[in-house]
Amino acid sequence: MRKEIIFSMESPYRDTFRIWGYRFGIGEKTLAIVGAMRGDEVHQQFVCAQLVSKLESMERDGMIAPGQEILVIPSANPFSMNVEKRFWALDGTDINRMFPGYDLGETTQRIASGVFDAIKDYKYGIQLASSYQTGEFMPHVRLLKTGFEDVETAKLFGLPYVYVRAPKPFDTTTLNYNWQIWDTKACSIYAGKNNDVSPEACQVPVNAIMRFIVNVGIADSASGANRPSFNTIVLDDQDLVTINSPAAGIFQNLCSPGHEVAKGEIIARIIDPYDGSVRSDIASPCDGVVFHLLGKPLTLLHTPIFMIRKYQ
Repeated sequence: MRKEIIFSMESPYRDTFRIWGYRFGIGEKTLAIVGAMRGDEVHQQFVCAQLVSKLESMERDGMIAPGQEILVIPSANPFSMNVEKRFWALDGTDINRMFPGYDLGETTQRIASGVFDAIKDYKYGIQLASSYQTGEFMPHVRLLKTGFEDVETAKLFGLPYVYVRAPKPFDTTTLNYNWQIWDTKACSIYAGKNNDVSPEACQVPVNAIMRFIVNVGIADSASGANRPSFNTIVLDDQDLVTINSPAAGIFQNLCSPGHEVAKGEIIARIIDPYDGSVRSDIASPCDGVVFHLLGKPLTLLHTPIFMIRKYQ
């Protein structure tokens, strides 16, 4: 294992801002893994830390294939995590809306540029991501429809779903989108909540990435990384139904991600925060599986509170 500074920037008020990378193996730039880019992505950073530990052990035991290099960047935003802010603490900008970056631009543009320069030439790219939609998702691999997306490679993680999503205008400045445009087989993994570092939550993405490493030939299967996988289902926007809150109030959830629901089944309630009455019962509009649910105890009118993967 080689630990090195990927990017650094002097600060007038605090210690030098540094982004650390961990390299394993020597040879072709095969796989880059990026963890936390936002200050609340503790789960994503912890998963990367577990990967660093496992890869160090595998390298020591000769389990990484000759001529292959893996780069892991556990955190691209330690400053915001230190001060407990999701976005860049000084101006509220999001590093994951600044790619491919600009080395003479604003602070977060420079950080994005430094990270992207270090990872853009790798064959495969994995981002441990979090969504702008607060809550919990079914574990899945996410690709953006860029014309360069590789669904078959995404299936090699063995997660329940691969979600191929049409990009929105702001997606064109994300890491996932630009990595694909620069000819890396890139994807994002969504599994677990930002603040959940329980072994149960973190083992799913760790196992998926280790499974991927074996399936693409970076590591020997004798490493024990080739754990059982799911029969992956490929989804697009047409397969998911979004439910918006019909009222504001306390969100009382009655199910969880992966929960099978029937059309008309009550899956949540909106409770009046003053008198405890039910302002609205939320019924599933179709037969399916809960793919995403709101992770907050309060909701506003028209807030997305569920995504249901509908059965055909």
